[in-house]
Amino acid sequence: MDASALTYKEHRKRIKERFRTQGLEPFRDYEALELMLTYAIAQKDLKPLAKALIKHFDSFQAVLEAPLEELTEVNGMGEHAALLIKLFRACSQYYLRKTIHKRDIISSPAELVNYCTSAMAHLPDEQFRVVYLNAKNEVITDEIMQEGTIDQTAVYPRKIIKQALHEKAVALILVHNHPSGNPEPSVQDRQLTAAIISAAGTMDIKVHDHIIIGRSGYRSFREEGILQ
Repeated sequence: MDASALTYKEHRKRIKERFRTQGLEPFRDYEALELMLTYAIAQKDLKPLAKALIKHFDSFQAVLEAPLEELTEVNGMGEHAALLIKLFRACSQYYLRKTIHKRDIISSPAELVNYCTSAMAHLPDEQFRVVYLNAKNEVITDEIMQEGTIDQTAVYPRKIIKQALHEKAVALILVHNHPSGNPEPSVQDRQLTAAIISAAGTMDIKVHDHIIIGRSGYRSFREEGILQ
């Protein structure tokens, strides 16, 4: 075995040991990708590939969000490695989604924000979700009601209320993202919220909040006093 092979094998051992003892917090973005890829690609120094992925997609988050076919376009990335990245992303979302179910989401809203941020913050287009709640403010389900190009999402209050009745929900939380990255609510956001509140009120369904997700953070109508 040559010296270069020994070098990368020892490096893999060291990076795995760092994770075992310290977690991911002290890792650089490319190191986290490098560690992930060790479970898909053998017999290779993966630091150059990890750095190439971040350079190509601009950020760690964007690598995880990238479509499978775009990941495989990067030199050195096969389908097996690309599938591992997509699996990691899907598992993290699955875990966060499970944390919000059967919990009083009004008393612990951080879990909902974490889940929605993971799912929506880096989407290229606008997406509108509705979280349906039971009488205990526990999540029944969350549904993507509309997806569209930037600033062109069409959300119909009647469709939202129809789904609420189907789920036997007594309350809603509205969530959508701003692909621009800025979560400040627009005039249209306020108008849409008012329309949904009005429609929900006719069926004695309460709208607890409207959360806007951006890459720079989030805004909650409830926290800011826009929605009481």
